Amino acid sequence: MDFTPTLENDVVKLSPLTINNFTELILVASQKKLVQYSPSDIETLESLKDYVQIALNQKNDGTSIPFIIFDKRKQCYAGSTRYMSINLRNKVLEIGATWIGKEFQGTGLNTQIKFLMLNYAFDEMDFEKVEFRIDERNIASRKAVEKLGCILEGVLRENVYLLDDFKRNTCCYGLLKSEWTSTNS
Repeated sequence: MDFTPTLENDVVKLSPLTINNFTELILVASQKKLVQYSPSDIETLESLKDYVQIALNQKNDGTSIPFIIFDKRKQCYAGSTRYMSINLRNKVLEIGATWIGKEFQGTGLNTQIKFLMLNYAFDEMDFEKVEFRIDERNIASRKAVEKLGCILEGVLRENVYLLDDFKRNTCCYGLLKSEWTSTNS
């Protein structure tokens, strides 16, 4: 299995995130409250570098594939996303750790990202299920995955501390390969 894919269409290009290209993201990552629903700190160059190093360590362990997002329409880097919690035996993975700059939100970019990632996970990687974990309060993200056909499977109560020490509830969404194939064929 290729753990360094580049995924792209006319709108977006997802390239492997590396320790050499992460600095392209500092202007986006430093936006205030960009990841308010996430436990990750990315606002400074040093914290962003640590964030990327953790993602690359997970990649080396075979549990993550991190991407840098390039918006082809605006001709600039927009953020990051990844496949994570990769479970080869059970053919299940999660799409998460997605953040894009505020100027890219509401432009359809995130939908294009998810379509590329879902198609690749199901068609090329041959996974049978993709999961999303979203802060219960993040209504925009929840609606976005529901539009993709994801089903709310449950809520993990008070399971993740955020940077402000708030302990969030996490909504667990799932999408089966058969559900994706039937709606996108």
